[in-house]
Amino acid sequence: MQKLVGLVRRCVDDYKMLEPGDKVAVGVSGGKDSMALLVLLAELRKYHPSRFSLEAVTIDMGLGNMDFTPIRQLCDTLEVPYTLVKTEIGPIIFDYRQEKNPCSMCAKMRRGALNQAILERGCNKIALGHHYDDAVETFFLSLFYEGRLSCFQPVTELDRSGVTQIRPMLYLTEKTVIHFAESQNLPIVHNRCPVDKRTKRQEVKELVYELSGRYPDLKERVFGAMQRLPLPEWAPQGRYKRPKVQEQGRQ
Repeated sequence: MQKLVGLVRRCVDDYKMLEPGDKVAVGVSGGKDSMALLVLLAELRKYHPSRFSLEAVTIDMGLGNMDFTPIRQLCDTLEVPYTLVKTEIGPIIFDYRQEKNPCSMCAKMRRGALNQAILERGCNKIALGHHYDDAVETFFLSLFYEGRLSCFQPVTELDRSGVTQIRPMLYLTEKTVIHFAESQNLPIVHNRCPVDKRTKRQEVKELVYELSGRYPDLKERVFGAMQRLPLPEWAPQGRYKRPKVQEQGRQ
């Protein structure tokens, strides 16, 4: 675990994600990424000089009787306060509006509910579980479907709410996150979204996987290019060297 916590700290420090007095909420969906982020930040909390505090928030989309008890139990073990927010986002999108392309609206509604919840809890930052592969795939999504060289930012200031989004796992690959979740026996709450695995993002994920078989350094080159160009806010503070991401199966 310590190698991964070290990479999370490096990412946090490279992009100045944490400051003294920060109250950070982790958006915990129940998937492997957010669960791994929760555990790694709980460990980092023990010794990071910012001495940040940590909470966890789950947005219940209203997609059936999902059991979030395992998340609450993990939070109890980690001594992290946990908040479950029940919404009707799923029924609104799929039943009432019957959206043909629901992902964009769903993301906006979830962000709105999440931001409101963390503000009510007095948090000023929200940590999201995007990792190295997510960044590369988002870059290609933007290029293919929007004709832009773009990606989400490591740190995003949300002017309307005053909340700051941070993504501390950008130096961890998806393969590493999967192995970590398995090795730690992290409880996973499976996604009940009707369009799960049938999105444009999934298509791009499969394409990047295929291309990586032919060009093994593809993801590393794309990630490095985002830092060197750099895309807005992607240049690490004080350096332009690409990070050595965690690819190994063992931690």
